[in-house]
Amino acid sequence: MKALILAGGKGTRLRPITYSIAKQLVPVANKPVIEYGIEAIRETGIEEFGFIVGDAEADIRAALGDGSRWNARFTYIRQEAPLGLAHAVATAREFLGESRFIVFLGDNLVKGGITELVDEFRHGSADASILLCEVPNPQEFGVAEIEGERVVRLVEKPKEPKSNFALVGVYLFTPKIFEAIEGLQPSFRGEYEITDAIQGLIDRGCDVRFRIVTGWWKDTGTVEAMLDANRLLLSDLVPDCKGVVRESQIEGAVQIGEGSLIERSTIRGPVVLGAGCVVRDAFVGPFTSIADDCTIEGSELEYSIVMHGSSLLHLAHRVSGSLIGRGVVVESRAGAPRVTRLVLGDHSSVQLP
Repeated sequence: MKALILAGGKGTRLRPITYSIAKQLVPVANKPVIEYGIEAIRETGIEEFGFIVGDAEADIRAALGDGSRWNARFTYIRQEAPLGLAHAVATAREFLGESRFIVFLGDNLVKGGITELVDEFRHGSADASILLCEVPNPQEFGVAEIEGERVVRLVEKPKEPKSNFALVGVYLFTPKIFEAIEGLQPSFRGEYEITDAIQGLIDRGCDVRFRIVTGWWKDTGTVEAMLDANRLLLSDLVPDCKGVVRESQIEGAVQIGEGSLIERSTIRGPVVLGAGCVVRDAFVGPFTSIADDCTIEGSELEYSIVMHGSSLLHLAHRVSGSLIGRGVVVESRAGAPRVTRLVLGDHSSVQLP
């Protein structure tokens, strides 16, 4: 089998962060989102990966390389325009050939693994298989109607859902899917929908199976979802300290990277702190990820993601529920007039006390 990871989206719901970094490379628990998908697929034994890429191709290539880090082989396939998931699959037809394959959305996180799903499909006779998750708001997703072990109908964002099983963004196909894609017309969004292609298989009498997520699933396309995924991943954190701790209190599961310094501070886990960081006269609260080379001084921080090389300095108010990009400096200047000065890019969001 082969794997196809879709990494061509623009990540508009994560702007302004995604103006400078691909959404699949935004870190959760200090690791790019896309790497969790790669690891889950490698656990199934698949070694050959294709990546659908768009404008962020150079950044994704630089971050992931040729696959040797995972003992795998990576191929990058350019999708010239974002015309939908089915179009992305069709774009990779030459790479996929006649093999069975898995399609995985690069900004998805699935807790519990996909090995059983892949093994069942690899050794079975089904023409397609999809991963489903029960959700409280199915009208916001593609929804599957099931009978026994089979999928009988797919509906994209139904107004009156007949099921609460949402499509997770993990699909397994045989080459029959290409015939179904060839007959598609663009949806009202102007895209070629993978749900329509799978429905085409069902209409032709093909065998479409499913499995239900046993852990949890997150589409990390929004700041809120990204922070919640960070919380869920940090809940399994194992304490580890490779840095130096002085006159400080470390509570709960906390990982401190090599060369980091903690002075006169409290860190209340779960918290992951990268290498080369400085936390001084500060409080870092639960469910926080701080990347390498960051400084938190004279400030309080919780339930947040801070990316590489950023600093929070002498802030009067606690920072919470925040996604802070790379190389950011947030500081309070003592003695300065009580005015607010802002330099903000498109789609920024700021809350002031």
